[in-house]
Amino acid sequence: MQGQRIGYVRVSSFDQNPERQLEGVQVARVFTDKASGKDTQRPELERLLAFVREGDTVVVHSMDRLARNLDDLRRIVQGLTQRGVRMEFVKEGLKFTGEDSPMANLMLSVMGAFAEFERALIRERQREGIVLAKQRGAYRGRKKSLNSEQIAELKR
Repeated sequence: MQGQRIGYVRVSSFDQNPERQLEGVQVARVFTDKASGKDTQRPELERLLAFVREGDTVVVHSMDRLARNLDDLRRIVQGLTQRGVRMEFVKEGLKFTGEDSPMANLMLSVMGAFAEFERALIRERQREGIVLAKQRGAYRGRKKSLNSEQIAELKR
């Protein structure tokens, strides 16, 4: 059964350009999230998962755009392929159909593990940067949500 090619795009910050991820790729529709990949609680991902049907192909620029966690990546790919939806990762040049070879499943696990590792490195560098900025007095954390009067009012 031949279905639609559906794109999924995720950018982590609002200054990233989502259009470049699937540039030159033919898709009938694109679902775009502007959120972290640390979990799968993303509105457009959930809409995509509800939208696709057997025979469709979900096209994603790279595995780390779908999930930064190996367990989440495997769960999403297996959940879709079990429903007869194919997965295509452009950057990695990998396709998953549900009838994949052991080598394809190994590649999914290895590439997914690299995405998870990269996320851990980003978090580690961020923590180190915050520590150094605090030592220089350049980091004060985020702006307070409430002023002291508002806090006192809430305590009453």
